[in-house]
Amino acid sequence: MNHTANKPFRVKIGINPISWMNDDLPSLGGETPLETALSEGAEIGYRGFELGNKFPKEPAALGAVLGKYGLECVSGWYSGQLADPGRTVEQEIEAVGPHLRLLAENGATVMVYGEVADAIQGRPQPLYQRPRFTSMARWQAYADKMTAFARHTLAHGVRLSYHHHMGAYVESPADVDILMALTGPELGLLFDSGHMTFGGGDAVAVLEKHIKRVSHVHCKDVRPAVTRMARNGNWSFLQAVLNGAFSVPGDGCIDFAGVLRLLYQNDYQGWLVVEAEQDPAVAPSYQYAEMGYRHLERLVRETELAGREAA
Repeated sequence: MNHTANKPFRVKIGINPISWMNDDLPSLGGETPLETALSEGAEIGYRGFELGNKFPKEPAALGAVLGKYGLECVSGWYSGQLADPGRTVEQEIEAVGPHLRLLAENGATVMVYGEVADAIQGRPQPLYQRPRFTSMARWQAYADKMTAFARHTLAHGVRLSYHHHMGAYVESPADVDILMALTGPELGLLFDSGHMTFGGGDAVAVLEKHIKRVSHVHCKDVRPAVTRMARNGNWSFLQAVLNGAFSVPGDGCIDFAGVLRLLYQNDYQGWLVVEAEQDPAVAPSYQYAEMGYRHLERLVRETELAGREAA
């Protein structure tokens, strides 16, 4: 008998506005009003949104905009620079202040940390030119800063969730292994199924390895034929996005049933966020957002039912 199973699956399904408008590529949906994304997302059934550039930056104003559609504030990306040897934790703490307040005052309990120092995800450079730490001393120095920074946000009720990302210092499964080994438990891991698969990992295997540190989950699918072309053709990250490397759950190769089963078995209680950068002209926003929601919502119900039957 599985004594850990017979329990509710306490997850909420949210979405990132990138399905409607891409902050890094304004040509992809840049003309779409924020209200369109919010109203359509709420209509589909999503319970909350991650933040993007079009959201208000003042806590009360943000709460009012989300509240109009009955939506929760899931989280928000923060562009960190702690990989820069000259960047101190104190500088990062000062810089994050307004964003931390925005999230905390709107009920978000996680912050997405994206390392942008030397990162090439927004540049016209092939992915193999991404930055790498060249010594364990640099890894350790970075890890120590990340732990200290995470301790600060946690003291304000928001857990820092590290986003491994294509084109950045922490991209591959091996990179994630090192970061998790060298940082303290204050730092959570944002597990992104799409970036992990594109980065050369098996999504289920990597999730199982680091499940105890996972504090936030991005659900995006991958089209392997496109990612192979991206690697072989020396594409930039943005070229890969434009050519359809990512899609919503259920429209690629990732075993989301296996992902959700692991989260359920380990009592993950947090957000599942659909975040799939695509061209809305090719992948219509509402259609694909609904497709991703339906796929995840069905798997959540099936996973919980299977757990009860196993018990």
